[in-house]
This record gives sequence, C-alpha cells and structure tokens, in this order.
Amino acid sequence: MRVHELSRAQARRVAVRAQRLDADRPAGLLELVHDLTLLQNDATAAVAPSAELVAWSRLGPAYSSAGFAEALHNRTLIELRGMIRPGQDLALYRAEMARWPGSRDVPGWRQAQADWVSANDAFRRYILDRLEGEGPLTSRDFPDGAAMVPWRSSGWNDDRNAAMMLEFLELRGDVAAAGRRGRDRLWDLAQRVYPDVEAVPLDEALRIRSERRLRSLGIVRPQGPECPVEPMDVGQAGEPAFVDGVKGEWRVDPSLVDQPFTGRAAVLSPLDRLVYDRKRMRDLFEFDYQLEMYKPAAQRRWGYFALPVLHGDRLVGKVDAGSDRKAGVLRVHAIHEDVPFTKAMTAQMRREIKGLAHWLELDLALPG
Repeated sequence: MRVHELSRAQARRVAVRAQRLDADRPAGLLELVHDLTLLQNDATAAVAPSAELVAWSRLGPAYSSAGFAEALHNRTLIELRGMIRPGQDLALYRAEMARWPGSRDVPGWRQAQADWVSANDAFRRYILDRLEGEGPLTSRDFPDGAAMVPWRSSGWNDDRNAAMMLEFLELRGDVAAAGRRGRDRLWDLAQRVYPDVEAVPLDEALRIRSERRLRSLGIVRPQGPECPVEPMDVGQAGEPAFVDGVKGEWRVDPSLVDQPFTGRAAVLSPLDRLVYDRKRMRDLFEFDYQLEMYKPAAQRRWGYFALPVLHGDRLVGKVDAGSDRKAGVLRVHAIHEDVPFTKAMTAQMRREIKGLAHWLELDLALPG
C-alpha cells in the first residue's frame, strides 16, 4: 500500500476538492449531498440555516431553497440524527438501528441511554401510541412528567424527558424526523417517513460509511474522539499519509491526490465540514477560528456567527454578518482579514457576499 507524503498545500487541496469547494461545482443538490454524505440541520439561522448555507456555498446560483424543501418532502433527502442525508443512505443505518445500543464494546454512556429507555418503557409506548394516532408531533406535545425516571445529564438536558426519549427512539429506528414546526422538529413513526430500503449488513455498512466519509473529507485522522452522531475519523479506509510539518498519521483518499486543482472564493457556514473539526482545521489550514455565538458580546473577536472565508486552498478571513429580515437587509458588520487581501481576493470575496445577499433576497449593507 502506498504511503503518501504531502505538503500542507497538497493536503488542503485534497480537503477542499473533497468538499466540492473547488472551481468544479456539483451538478445539483442530490449529487452534492451524496458527495458530502450529510448537511448538518442546525436551527440557528443568523445568516441562513446552516444546511442551506453549505449547499449554496457549493452550488451558487444553481441552488434553490424550494428544491431543497421538495427533496425533503419526497424523501429523496431525509433527516437522520440531525443530519440531512440521501434517502437511500438509510440502508447503511438500519442494521445499527436494529442492534441499538449495540451488542459489543458498547460505551458506558450508550448503555446508560438504553437502560433509561428500558426503565421508562411505559413512557416509550405512550409516545409511540400517540404518534400512531396523532402524529406528526413535536417533543413539546408530550408531557415530560409522564416519564417514571427523569433524564439526568450534566445539566443541559436535565428533565427533557420527551426530547431525549424521541432521540433514542430515532436511534432505535422507531421514530423519524418528519419536518419542522417553526424551530421544533416534528416526529412520526419511522415506517411513515423513511423510504423502503433493505438494510446493509452492519460490518459492511460501517466500512462503506467510513469510506464515504473519507471521500467526503479527503484527508482525516485514522482515529479520533468518539462522537455521538457522526465520527470524524475513518479507521483504515483509504491509504496512509503524512503531512509535512504536522505530527502523526492521516488517512487519505488516493483518488484525490495529485489531481489538478483550480480554487475559488467561498463564504462558509461555521458548521461547514471543511472547518467543523477545529483541530484538523488548525493542522491543515493554520486557521484561528471559534464559533462565538455562545460568548458574551464583549468577548467576541469576530462576531456572533462569523463566516469563514475560503480563497483557493487557504482560509483567509471571516465575515461578521447577519440577516435582518424585518429590514430586508444582509448586514455585514466587519470583514476580518487573517492575511492581507489582494485586490483580486477582495473582489472575489465581495462577489460571494453579493451572491449570498441575492440568494437570500436581501439588500446588502457593507461596512464603511
């Protein structure tokens, strides 16, 4: 097996190309989501919903919010574990759902989740019965007090019994996200939501998921911290690689190495997979960034929901912007340059921001 020796620039270009952020734009939404494997469906919409912002940053003028909604409506795309995924990819999760919480090497926290569901079996059956007769419903439609044993966590989810039960029933394949009512997720019985696809055997499904994750990210660490929803590592998928100036081994998709690269400018969601793994982002792009929406305003360096700016194979700055729907304006409060922008970089970045405002159907207010 080949061992790849990559410069940082080469590694960055692999990552950018894998995330469909080079000049070769995808043909459409379904191709894009297949290639990325997921869009994170976060409710925060300081500029635009993150899933749509990720899609727009790749597709540009070809992106349509109406097309996105239609794909969700007809189940070509589905929401699974808070991620928008191709409907056919459900086949890669059915076997895992059937075995939840797992039959081998189950982490203690996951077994605790299963034990809590078992202790609240009457609550579980109550939720399923109501969904069968009344669904779709939100977690707010179920009384938290109906649980015999309250959910306990570090504090964030304490006593959110209905919301937690629905999340665990989703992991079991009993319920599924069926849409939104405002910011709240609507739930229904899984058989009324999911497409009819046959389960891929678990070991094969896990292998395919790792291979596709690597293909979507390009270059990833073989092992990383455990993530409850979507791993950020790929095991032994791909081929080993070392990046000049960065310690440790990586795994790379060999089909993305040594390929021609033409970059472009892009304004990214803070939840974009190019930057989502902040350690990988620092290692490869040497980019300083944090999502500051949870910080007090006085402690923010770049803004509430600052958008990273990609230029070619480098992350070069942040755009502090927000959508003022009442006024009909996309307000750009500041543009932070991590490196001095050339005239060409400035022109390309401003063209992207104007395109963003046009897609949002908002007027543009720039600083200064």
